[in-house]
Amino acid sequence: MDVPFFSDRKQDIRKLVETVNANKTDDTLGRFMTPPAWEALAHYLSPEKADRGHVLIAQGALDRTLYFVESGILRVHYGARNGDLQIALLGPGAVVGEGAFFSQIPRNATVQATQPSILWALTPSRFDSMSKKDPAAALALSMALGAVLSTRMLDVSRKVAVT
Repeated sequence: MDVPFFSDRKQDIRKLVETVNANKTDDTLGRFMTPPAWEALAHYLSPEKADRGHVLIAQGALDRTLYFVESGILRVHYGARNGDLQIALLGPGAVVGEGAFFSQIPRNATVQATQPSILWALTPSRFDSMSKKDPAAALALSMALGAVLSTRMLDVSRKVAVT
């Protein structure tokens, strides 16, 4: 079980922020996150490394962790065997897991690293702590994730890529 998290020593997420801001896709967080929101978020993220082939999100799982991609490529696929249908490739500066993060329903796709990747994870309990300690930053992140979610849902070609 994940325990509430807050660190007086925030994580160094400068590379992540640079990568997000350099991402020019329609579904980027860069257009919506302010420097103060990133500053607050740095206290709640935990770094993760994923080797090639690592399954970050499994279709049907109840986990609600949200991931920010600093480097690497993640393959989003749907199906029972070896990813019958590839839905999307997400690269540096992307976010993944926003659907279950908000909806509390099982994951609808599998997300797998296609190469070594550096990710930053945010669990619901850490977000809950953030919302109590820095509600303005939590609101900014929620609005940014809402924009990502709605952009992805409106893009019919990536509609099922909301994990």
